[in-house]
Amino acid sequence: MSLAMPPVCSATVANRKEIAAGLRSIVPDGVIEIADELKPYESDGLTAYRQPPLVVVLPETTEQVSRVLAWCHREGIKVVPRGAGTSLSGGALPLADGVLLGLARMNRVLDIDYVDRVAVVRPGVTNLAVTGAVEGEGFYYAPDPSSQIACTIGGNVAENSGGVHCLKYGLTTNNVLGVEMVLADGEIIRLGGRDLEAAGLDLLGLVVGSEGLLGVVTEVTVRILPTPETARAILLGFPTTRAAGDCVAQIIGEGIIPAGMEMMDKPATHAAEAFVKAGYPLDVEALLIVEVDGPPVECDILLETIAGIAAAHGATTSRISQNEEERLRFWAGRKAAFPAVGRLAPDYYCMDGTIPRKRLSEVLERMAELSRQYGLGVANVFHAGDGNLHPLILYDANQPGQLEKAEAFGADILRMCVEVGGVLTGEHGVGVEKRDLMPTMFNEVDLAHQQRIKCAFDPELKLNPGKVFPQLHRCAELGRMHVHKGQVPFPDLPRF
Repeated sequence: MSLAMPPVCSATVANRKEIAAGLRSIVPDGVIEIADELKPYESDGLTAYRQPPLVVVLPETTEQVSRVLAWCHREGIKVVPRGAGTSLSGGALPLADGVLLGLARMNRVLDIDYVDRVAVVRPGVTNLAVTGAVEGEGFYYAPDPSSQIACTIGGNVAENSGGVHCLKYGLTTNNVLGVEMVLADGEIIRLGGRDLEAAGLDLLGLVVGSEGLLGVVTEVTVRILPTPETARAILLGFPTTRAAGDCVAQIIGEGIIPAGMEMMDKPATHAAEAFVKAGYPLDVEALLIVEVDGPPVECDILLETIAGIAAAHGATTSRISQNEEERLRFWAGRKAAFPAVGRLAPDYYCMDGTIPRKRLSEVLERMAELSRQYGLGVANVFHAGDGNLHPLILYDANQPGQLEKAEAFGADILRMCVEVGGVLTGEHGVGVEKRDLMPTMFNEVDLAHQQRIKCAFDPELKLNPGKVFPQLHRCAELGRMHVHKGQVPFPDLPRF
């Protein structure tokens, strides 16, 4: 592992059997400590980095989660929460001296209310399973990450996940109404509820996207939406990525907000077509999939307008889906693009940054220059509508130095995103992957304020340490005042 992680406490490691026994007293049938059985948990979706956990515990109830966290808090043991392990930023990377708290067994749909249009689920319910639970009544859950068949709602909350339809319907934060959460010391709290607006500070907005640093989510209340009356997609091919990028900018500039707008460059398009046989044109440099939904007449008008914009930008392919089967086929290649790109190289490094849409063409061209500079291929698959890039850097981990080159290439891409007015991440989170790049976007004051929030929720800094912050300061260093026997330091100073 080339990333520095928190120092390992040798005393904790030496105490493994006693720790496992303590956890087994809380979750009798859900503790894993044998080395071979820990292997599946040594990494998440960022497979370049691996580290077996000290021990794994798999609770089934909120009470068990509470008791596990309270026990670890008393014993001073670090805890790393984990959903399905699909994180692409190393957010669930374990620690050698930490307990991995897996939530996959908490996988029940607790309640569905079609009148209020909400569903209440445990964190281990998969994203796609929420839609599966409500589609019979004509509803669905809007956020749809490409990993939705496997990724879980708890992990979606941790990373503020998106998906191809987040352009119109929002990310996880726009579709979560409330959570039940267990704090580091075992206290159970509730934030939000079933209402669209909650009173007071927006603590729920703080928790969504907090990457497991503030607490462990054990229940989620999500919005469900009526299935659109009509959904149709148009497949557009362009001779250059600049033409495709300019087309994206004009579609949004015309005031059209598609349900989804995704782009793939030539390497990604060829890989997806070979993998899925979706009928993609292979003579284009960039492929754009644009979907609209709503009443049929509205969809017809929007598709006609989009086709006209694409033609003005030199589109050589323009094909509108004629039925639901064809629409799903258009999307099948995009949904399978990440695994499909695995055919191009032994390994790939998936990045995640967001830029202003108007800079899309420029960034893609500069990315091609970086590809030549580093001597590594790159395939681009991304949410074009909101400027969320997912460059896939191709490399071979068996070749000495290639992983390091891929990391440097990826870091340059993310620095470029910030340089053009964007941000380090769109939906994958910071984790360990972007942790050391945080100063590129935030100054010391910004980071200190973020860490004060961490201290408010987790003063002992035991939840998911080593993630997000390039240097995690002790809470005392950030201004927490020590009161000894009721006496504050410098009592003569005025305090407000």
